Amino acid sequence: MKDVVVIGLGAFGSTVALELAKRGCNVLVIDRDEEQVEAFSQYVVNAVTADATDPRALKEAGVENFKIAVVSVGEDIASSILITMNLKELGVDYVVTKATTELQGRILRKIGADKVIFPERDIALRTAESIANPSIFDYIELSPSYGIIEIVAPPQVIGKTLRESQIRSKYGLNLIAIKREVPIIDEGGKTVLSEEIIVSPAGDEKLIEGDVLVLIGKYDDLERFKKLRR
Repeated sequence: MKDVVVIGLGAFGSTVALELAKRGCNVLVIDRDEEQVEAFSQYVVNAVTADATDPRALKEAGVENFKIAVVSVGEDIASSILITMNLKELGVDYVVTKATTELQGRILRKIGADKVIFPERDIALRTAESIANPSIFDYIELSPSYGIIEIVAPPQVIGKTLRESQIRSKYGLNLIAIKREVPIIDEGGKTVLSEEIIVSPAGDEKLIEGDVLVLIGKYDDLERFKKLRR
C-alpha cells in the first residue's frame, strides 16, 4: 500500500486523488480551498486546508512521512516551483508535477521534479491521433523519445508469426502484448466474444485479423509502423 500526497484539488488533482484512494493507497490531499478539502475528507485518509508553498504548513500536515507526491496547482508555475522544492527539501522521494508548457517542464525538472506530466497536451495528442487514425486505440508518451501505442494489426502481418512479422527486426519495436477477441460460451449457453490478453507473446504466436498490438518503441519507428494502417 502506497502513501501519496496530492497537492491541488482541481479537475486533475481531484481525479488522481480519488483514483489512488480507490486503488487502496493512503492519500493525503492538501488545498487552499476549505470547502473542496472538506468534500474530499470522506474519500481519503486525511485532507488538510493549507498553503503548500509554505514549508511549515507542509511539515505540519505530515508530508515528511510520504514518499510520493503529486503537485497539481493549475497554471501557477511559481507555486508549482515552490511546492516542488519544498517537497524535495522535506525528503519526499518521488515528486510528480503537472505542467502546461515545455518551458515549465524544463524548469520543474531542474528544481527537482522527478516526473513532469502534461495532461492537456497528452489528451490533445490522443484525440488528434484517434481522429486522424481510427485504428490507433491508445497512445502514451513515455519520454521525449519513446512511446506506447495500441494499434490494430495491419494486413501485412496478418497470418504471420510474430517472428515472421519482423516487428522487432524491421521496425525496431517491441510487442508488449496482443489483445484478441476469442469466442466463449456464456452462462446462457450462447457464444460471445471475450477479450484475451497475451502478454509477452512467443515468437511462434500467429497474428490474426482483429488483433490489437501493444507496441513500445521510438516515435520514429512507431510512425513507420503506423503508416502500414493508412
